[in-house]
Amino acid sequence: MPPVVRRPIFSIRKHGTKPLTLSDYVSDGALLDYYRTVIESAIENRSNILVSGGTGSGKTTFARSLLHEIADKAPHHRIVTIEDTPELSTPSENSVSLRVSPGASAHDLLRATMRLRPDRIVVGEVRGGEALTLLKAWNTGHPGGISTIHANSARAALMRLEQLIAEVSASPIPHVIADAVDLIVHLERSAIDGARRVIEVVSVEGYRDGEYLINTIEGVL
Repeated sequence: MPPVVRRPIFSIRKHGTKPLTLSDYVSDGALLDYYRTVIESAIENRSNILVSGGTGSGKTTFARSLLHEIADKAPHHRIVTIEDTPELSTPSENSVSLRVSPGASAHDLLRATMRLRPDRIVVGEVRGGEALTLLKAWNTGHPGGISTIHANSARAALMRLEQLIAEVSASPIPHVIADAVDLIVHLERSAIDGARRVIEVVSVEGYRDGEYLINTIEGVL
C-alpha cells in the first residue's frame, strides 16, 4: 500500500489443486527415475532432506510431494509443519500445522514443537536463525524432516545454512549441519521453457578439514 508503492499492488501464489507425486515428476521429465529411488529410500530411512533452489524453482511444490510420500510410507508418523504462509499440505491425519505470526516466530514454534511429540518436523523455508533450532531438533531424536532453502546449488545450500546460523551463533557449527542434513535435492527453473527440474541430488557424508564431504548421486537418463 502507499506510500511504499505509488498505487496498491498484490501478488497471487497459486498452487495446483492436485499435488504432484514423485512419479508425476518422473513422467514429466522433471526427475530421473534413479533419483526417485534414492529419495524414496531416504524417506523410508528417515533421512533429513533439504530442498534447495532459486526463486520460483518449485521448492515448495516438491516439498509437498515429499510430504505425500511420507504419508504413504509412514502413515502412523506424527508430522508437524511450520510455515509463515500456509502452502504445504499433507494427507496424513496425524499432523499439525503451525503458522508463524507476530507473536510467534519460527524459532518459538520450533521450541513449542518439542512438546507436541513429533515424529517428523517440516519447515516451509528456513530464512533466519531458526535454522539452528531446526538442525538441533533433527539431531536429537526427530529425524526424517524436510525443509526448503534458497540457494543456487546443493553445496551453496550448506553455505547458506552457515550464514543463517551466524545470525544467532558466534561459533560456526558445520559439524552440526553435516550431522543433521542427510540429503539435498536441488531444483532449477529453465530460462528457456520455464520448466522446473531436479538437477542435483547429493548426500552429505560429514565434515572434515574445513570442507563438507558430499557425494553427488549420479543418475542415468
